[in-house]
Amino acid sequence: MSARGARWRTASRLAQAAMMVGGGVLHLVAPRVYAPLIPALLGDPRPWVLGSGVAELAAGVLLAVPRTRRAGALAVAAVLVAVWPGNVQMALDGGYPATSGPAGDPVVAWLRVPLQIPLILWALSHRRP
Repeated sequence: MSARGARWRTASRLAQAAMMVGGGVLHLVAPRVYAPLIPALLGDPRPWVLGSGVAELAAGVLLAVPRTRRAGALAVAAVLVAVWPGNVQMALDGGYPATSGPAGDPVVAWLRVPLQIPLILWALSHRRP
């Protein structure tokens, strides 16, 4: 691989790692925002929100570190699959409740559901040497 290609792959990996770490931090700092995304059949949303935040943080850190990037890629993909029901719940609810702008738009909420697929594929692409 060329040096330019290697830099691109590193930048791509670090961008996704930053996205995961940022999402994880938001889950821990503002759990109430994410609570409505937890399907009611799972019970109390707080442990699910905090747990998913910790999982996002851990997966992002694993992905960012070159020695653990392969495990991190799988962890990121697994977390994205695990939180998919939250995106479906948000779509069914018509967006984030009591939110204006794009986050409260039902169309945007439904567009997030299939967006998980390229995000998962992006994560899995980081397994390659």
